Amino acid sequence: MSKRSRFLLILVILVICFWFLWPSICWYARTPKEIQTLALSSLEKIKDYSRVMASDDVKELKAATNANGADAIPENFAFLKKIAAKNYKDMGKKAPKEMTLRDVMLSFSNEAELLGVLETRYRDEILAAKNKYNNSVKLGLDLSGGMSIIVRADLDAALVSQDGSPITENVEQIKAGAMSQAIETLASRIDRFGLTEPVIRQQGEDRIYIEMPGAAETDRINTIIMGKGILNFRLVDSVATEAFAQYYNANPASTFASNGELLDPSIIPADCEVMGLYTKDDYGLDERIGYLVLKKEIALEGRHIKSADIGSDSITGRPQVNFVLDSEGATIFANFTTENTGENLAIVSDDKAKSYARINEPITGGQVAISGFGLEEAQNLQKVLQIARFSVPLSVESQQVVGASLGQQAINQGLKALIYGLLAVMVFMLVWYKGTGLNAVVAQVLNLYIMFSILSAFNLTLTLPSVAGMILTIGMAVDANVLVFERIKEELAIGKSRAAAIDAGFSGAFWSVMDANITTFIAAMFLSQLGTGPIQGFAVSLAIGVVSSVFTALFVSRLMFDFDTEVLKRQKISISWRIK
Repeated sequence: MSKRSRFLLILVILVICFWFLWPSICWYARTPKEIQTLALSSLEKIKDYSRVMASDDVKELKAATNANGADAIPENFAFLKKIAAKNYKDMGKKAPKEMTLRDVMLSFSNEAELLGVLETRYRDEILAAKNKYNNSVKLGLDLSGGMSIIVRADLDAALVSQDGSPITENVEQIKAGAMSQAIETLASRIDRFGLTEPVIRQQGEDRIYIEMPGAAETDRINTIIMGKGILNFRLVDSVATEAFAQYYNANPASTFASNGELLDPSIIPADCEVMGLYTKDDYGLDERIGYLVLKKEIALEGRHIKSADIGSDSITGRPQVNFVLDSEGATIFANFTTENTGENLAIVSDDKAKSYARINEPITGGQVAISGFGLEEAQNLQKVLQIARFSVPLSVESQQVVGASLGQQAINQGLKALIYGLLAVMVFMLVWYKGTGLNAVVAQVLNLYIMFSILSAFNLTLTLPSVAGMILTIGMAVDANVLVFERIKEELAIGKSRAAAIDAGFSGAFWSVMDANITTFIAAMFLSQLGTGPIQGFAVSLAIGVVSSVFTALFVSRLMFDFDTEVLKRQKISISWRIK
């Protein structure tokens, strides 16, 4: 490879690495601490914060307008000018050239519209920061503090729950569906309870690994995990629902107790209960849009659902969800829909009414179609129905809590070890190899730069074992430079010129460097595949370091030698105290 090609290759790699590293730089260096805290909180907390801040802003704008509406809009609300101009255009009016506070306020049809714009701005800012975090190098619990939990899903119990139903899938497909339901339920519950947004992933066949940064109450977490979210179908009492809506509108503050129970149970029939009707909001959270009064008796259990998919209504073309029932469920549903034609049927999951639809005619044969909503709502409902038939008992196998102060101490110690190790190697190379040691120093710095970039590119988690792998890599990475430098010294000792000695040094040391690093890389790959937890983190870090160290030693260091020889026209090499 020519020198120009090597230079372009190195330049391209460094640019790509910077692109990979940019989200981490933005998150750790450019995102304010208060925004970081909000971004790492649950979606529920982000939603509450955005609404409170937007409400305060509306009050501030109204107060400023009432005081003197002819004033210019404050700098922190300057973004509203562009939105106001668009509003005027949509109304068919010409926007004022110099917008005042009153002009901006009049561009919004009502206060709710202004509130929505301000809330969206806060929400987008925090969610953008959350996206930066998701694409950056993350700190493991041993560095950031928090709780890690391993939950076991009883997949055998999920299989037993299918007894009596015709199974069209193999056992592995059933288990995969059961695990999907377990992970979905845990993610929904943990975020719903206002906890920090967790990292939830499957581990092995029947384990679920959960990481929750920050402080968390152990007992509360166990309560959340041990809960069950089983889907079922219930009849809507339309008359009672209408009567309850009227009562609630007249008595919003005295309808429910603090625990969510009715203060006066007599306002609904004894065989019914009130449940919230929910849909997904802009945050991806369940948002209550009303209440339904449902019969306590379950019309059909979700375990009877064999499959669910999304189709379209043949007449209107609107999305609809189609699901298929097993033979027992088909019989139950046929009898129920025959007896309750004209009534509404609600789909309930985790004590929430997810959707409801009118029974237009008796549904026989086990083929059911539900329509009357948009594509996104249909997709959410299809997902709920697809995993509804499984009942997966969960149990906590292990828990580990790391305090935030202990995590900060680990970060400080790890950084010190990394910096001191790097400085020690740099000083040794500069003292022992004189000017040539500078090549090794530059290679070491670029080595760490590339390692962090790769960690960021693959959204890997930085843990103490990973830091240990980096520190080990610093010591190992300099081996390649030492092999090359020693071969160059040997060539110079027999009288070769600078250019010839460099060429022979790199050529002679190439396979020695490759053999040593390939064997280390193979060992690291086996550790990363067979090991778990800390061992895997150490192995991944080591493997990345091996690859980057070979690149910096053979490409970057060689280019620096050639630059000194051909551009700076140096004839001598400052590489040893014994060679002049």
